[in-house]
Amino acid sequence: MFRLIIAEDEDIIRKGLVYSIPWADMECTVVGEAGNGEEGVALIKEHRPDIVIADINMPVMDGLEMIRQTYEEYDYSAIILSGYSTFEYAQQAIQYGVLGYLLKPLQLSEIQETIARAQKEQKVRQTYINKQLSQDDWKNMDLIKASGKKEVEDTVTKQMLEFISDNYQNKIVMRDVVEMMNYSETFLNKKFKDSMGTTFIEYLNRYRIQKALEMLREGIPVQEVAWRCGIGEYKYFGAVFKKYIGCSPKEYRFMIGEI
Repeated sequence: MFRLIIAEDEDIIRKGLVYSIPWADMECTVVGEAGNGEEGVALIKEHRPDIVIADINMPVMDGLEMIRQTYEEYDYSAIILSGYSTFEYAQQAIQYGVLGYLLKPLQLSEIQETIARAQKEQKVRQTYINKQLSQDDWKNMDLIKASGKKEVEDTVTKQMLEFISDNYQNKIVMRDVVEMMNYSETFLNKKFKDSMGTTFIEYLNRYRIQKALEMLREGIPVQEVAWRCGIGEYKYFGAVFKKYIGCSPKEYRFMIGEI
């Protein structure tokens, strides 16, 4: 069973999540519930959950800060709840390693889909931990192929991929793509998801980490890699890197024999 913690300050919503969702059917068990971010941090440290569901807006400490303080060390899959649908808010959540972003009012089908993704992520991480990869395996790791990329025929998606290739080192928000291509954000997101099977931001993260792998193999210092691949701040880079590779940048360099 996957261990789950729910952090939500509104009692009626939190209790609804704890008792109204068929967690057992989804191979999950709720090991703790918190009414604010500080309580959430304590529960994460105590139970070391596989999955954490957290509201963004909570008293004492908000959900993003709770995740920022614990995600890298405790290596869970984070899912955010929010009443806000702005892309920038969702992007900030993703930058802290958040897997899913669910909008209130919640739909059971969306919860089930996001939990399934979190379980898959946890299984992948465990595979990396348990499987003894050879040095060549580590050196030849390819996140783009692993994402299931196929030949792209859609012209709009091709332009978006070219934009990533040309600008991944810079700070990118979806608004930049919207302004360049003169299409709506909804249209562009749907086009990209239909063609690539993943979101624009998810692909951008994979692309940046793939570039980071190449730079680490070249012996470029980790802090410089963090900025050159477009992620920036070192600690955040480490969290995103670990999410996709299953180890820290320093550990990766050790695996490929660079340390």
